[in-house]
Amino acid sequence: MLRIRAFENAAEAASQGGVSAYGQQAGAAAKVRGPLHLSTGQEAVPAGVCAHLRASDYITSTHRGHGHTLAKGADLTRMMCELFGKATGFNGGKGGSMHIADFSVGMLGANGVVAAGLPIAVGAAHAQKIQHRDAITTCFFGDGAINRGPFLEALNWAHVYELPVLFVCEDNRWSATTASGPMTAGDGASARAAAMDIPARQVDGNDVFAVHEAAAELVAQVRSGQGPRLLHALTYRVKGHVSVDVAAYRNPNELEAALKTDPIARARAALLQRGTPAQALDAIENEAQAEVEAALAAADAAPWPQADAAFTDVQNTGAGQWI
Repeated sequence: MLRIRAFENAAEAASQGGVSAYGQQAGAAAKVRGPLHLSTGQEAVPAGVCAHLRASDYITSTHRGHGHTLAKGADLTRMMCELFGKATGFNGGKGGSMHIADFSVGMLGANGVVAAGLPIAVGAAHAQKIQHRDAITTCFFGDGAINRGPFLEALNWAHVYELPVLFVCEDNRWSATTASGPMTAGDGASARAAAMDIPARQVDGNDVFAVHEAAAELVAQVRSGQGPRLLHALTYRVKGHVSVDVAAYRNPNELEAALKTDPIARARAALLQRGTPAQALDAIENEAQAEVEAALAAADAAPWPQADAAFTDVQNTGAGQWI
């Protein structure tokens, strides 16, 4: 959780030309260009879920996928390089924040299209079943996705074929700049899953211990061949839709209340109460910050893609031509 938080804070500063421990000054040129969707405040969900996944398991993500990618084991420095648009990034600097992918750890890709990861996850899980692989797919998606057709199609297909897929709804209360509650009929993701006869659990998504416990149970059920499951994690996105969005449309009292349930602060308090030394927790935080600062330096020094790289990785139906 601390690695994710440190990464998001650094990426946010880099996207705004703001100040960071790395030394960027306010007003400096942005080093992360384009839309940057932060998952600050949601760290307990990917951390609690991915703790139970193996390297051979797959995940699909959203446009807000930095946390999922790190929790699944992807290299933090390579992801920072990708955000900076550098050649040493996961996608050679071509994907940026919304299209991170690292097949080596089973991260099949972030996705800029809301709900698009759902059918991709079901396809991956169907392949795993056909190949008789001892692996599962976990699909992260937001509350806004449940009002789109792919959600219904994915859950239906997964149940009909009893696929090894865990659906994880990160219910952060906001669909872009619109509160999702008033535009969502019924009781949300878990209720809709139950209506399709898919067992679902709702959990406090800001309590990493609760997420960890629920995910352990659901992952075990999926892995043992019992079919799809859904985890409905209630969390809160403390930042705006993108890094430059101040979220003026949001009630300040709502944000103030949400900050009191910060998952990292809650986890720290719980660990201290259980006897974990404060120095040990401070060391973890310092290590995460140092790792991110090193990644920023590496991304800053990394080379830009060569011009001819624009002609690679391009899908076409025949011989490529320049007109």
